[in-house]
Amino acid sequence: MKIVFLIIIFFSTNIFAKDLVEIYRLKGLNEVEKILNSQLTDEKYWDEYFKNKDITLGYYETKKYIIYTQKKHKKIFLYENNNHNFTKLFSNEVITGEFDGDKKVEGDKKTPIGVYDIVHKKENLDQFYGPLALVTSYPNTFDKSKNKNGYGIWIHGMPLNGNREKYTEGCIALDNENLLKLDSYLNHDKTLIITADENIPKTSKSDLSKIMATIYSWQYAWKVSNFEEYINFYSEDFRKKDQSGFKEFYNYKKRVFDKDEIKDIKLYNFDISPYPNEENKIFYRIIMDEIYKSPTVDFKGKKELIVTLENNQVKILLED
Repeated sequence: MKIVFLIIIFFSTNIFAKDLVEIYRLKGLNEVEKILNSQLTDEKYWDEYFKNKDITLGYYETKKYIIYTQKKHKKIFLYENNNHNFTKLFSNEVITGEFDGDKKVEGDKKTPIGVYDIVHKKENLDQFYGPLALVTSYPNTFDKSKNKNGYGIWIHGMPLNGNREKYTEGCIALDNENLLKLDSYLNHDKTLIITADENIPKTSKSDLSKIMATIYSWQYAWKVSNFEEYINFYSEDFRKKDQSGFKEFYNYKKRVFDKDEIKDIKLYNFDISPYPNEENKIFYRIIMDEIYKSPTVDFKGKKELIVTLENNQVKILLED
């Protein structure tokens, strides 16, 4: 896999191919990997990478569809991601929770604000919900870190028999014909849901460049067990989904790093979404695939980060 990784980005560096070959001949593959990694930690590399990409709704390497809901304007939109260019496929009016603001507790009749996945599709429901429902991942890990609760937040239809109120208990509802149309476009595993009070926070290419360069710097500090550099990537407001904070995380990671194990860490398949929030801060959700191998751990799965920009630096608020 290491050879494949090098080939993929071989010609994207500022170093001539013949120079890399010479470095490989004299110093080996590890030295070449160090040089290429230095490119990935350079914001200028990412500035060039993002230059001609549409990042209006974020940057996605695995997600194909973005469902975006404006609560204030009672509108839902569906966008398709075609090689980092977004095309609007669908829009329609919706009804949402009775009360404004972000959902915090069960029964508050508010529609959540944030970024969610489709967990699965329900059919053969009570006629009140229409022909189907798309079940969202509320509460997500960030919600749990903030002690938000509740469940059963769906995108669903209207009653098959009779009318309903002009608000929901927190779900997003649209007429049945358009719900079926919306669902017909989707690959549920490749769909993301973004809900905002009004507009999705603006994603900037400079933010994305800084985020990607930071992730690779964080990965390298993690790989070489440089604890002081590694822990500096975390905000003092850091929380895990169990609501434990920065102090507990610091102490745990210090014990792990003190083992000084040789490890191999690979991160790939990045999906980066702007994260709407009532604090009006710059938050992003990052989902990526991780391979982690050490003498004591062999892991392959998803890694999630919520990051913020503090004083022009990327800081991690949540990790799962």
